[in-house]
Amino acid sequence: MNNKETVSIIIPCRNEKDYISKCIDSFLKQSYPMELMEIVIADGMSNDGTKDILNEYSQKYNNVRVIENKGLSAPKGMNLGIKSSDKDIIIIFGAHAYADKDFVKNNVEYLKRAEIGCSGGPIETVNDNIIGKAISLAMSSPFGVGNALFRYAQKETYVDTVAFGAYRREVLEQIGYFDEELVRNQDDELNYRVVKEGYKIILSPSIKSTYYGRGSYAKLWKQYYQYGFWKVRVMQKHGKPAAIRHLVPMAFVLTNILGILLGLILKPILYLWLLEVVAYTSMDIYFSAKLSQKSPSIMACMLPVFPILHLSYGLGFINGIFAFYILKSKKIKEKNSKMSR
Repeated sequence: MNNKETVSIIIPCRNEKDYISKCIDSFLKQSYPMELMEIVIADGMSNDGTKDILNEYSQKYNNVRVIENKGLSAPKGMNLGIKSSDKDIIIIFGAHAYADKDFVKNNVEYLKRAEIGCSGGPIETVNDNIIGKAISLAMSSPFGVGNALFRYAQKETYVDTVAFGAYRREVLEQIGYFDEELVRNQDDELNYRVVKEGYKIILSPSIKSTYYGRGSYAKLWKQYYQYGFWKVRVMQKHGKPAAIRHLVPMAFVLTNILGILLGLILKPILYLWLLEVVAYTSMDIYFSAKLSQKSPSIMACMLPVFPILHLSYGLGFINGIFAFYILKSKKIKEKNSKMSR
């Protein structure tokens, strides 16, 4: 790599009129030379006014391109952007976020190291309303997201995935692009292939970005349910067991279900389940109080967040096991049975 690496920032986008301008502006104000950068927005047929905003940017700036993503999904948009680019480095970013002024420069510096296949940094999650603030704080806590270091890391470290990854083009050409089947966790799956090929993924606090988190409990539940569900498909594709942090929410859900059902029959089980409930509730209260910045209203809003994170992910994971392993196995057996007749 030379000292003038060209960079494409690929942004999949759909109906983001309230956020897309700040996202694009953050890349137009980078410390990295603007003549070496392009911003590619893969728009998933937005119908909320986002297209008008994107057209204004593309007409005003020569290095802003808009392409149509008729497939709608994020991984399809990412792949369209990558295929439309000829730059040395590809950075995947979200329309619901914005980057620090040194975001591109610092990514490029890390990718100069031959062993680094992907670089990224921790994400600061913010929101305007009080529920969103509580969610943001909870997602920066190990109790909320386990050892998902890209949520809160404060020192440089090697990791198994990052959220907004930067890649050398030759690495993507070697390992392949995003798996378009995956509605969620497509970055996890791609980064698994990065590591499988012998590269390292580095996370550095110098690579800063800010993400607008979910502002309601219902949206948070849906988001983490999908994370759990599609994580199983990633595991299935690679024959790779989940990390401990992915299994803990499932264990939490199962112990609660079994504790209630078996506790009706066996009192020792009931007492163990009640002990689990008391311990979990105590941690919920403790971390909510610790993170709420002495605000009773934020603490009150945060108390439901941790259970939502853990229960939704755990239930999604269990449903994913049923959908991708049990049902698939049943269908294969039925197909083989028909063929043998």
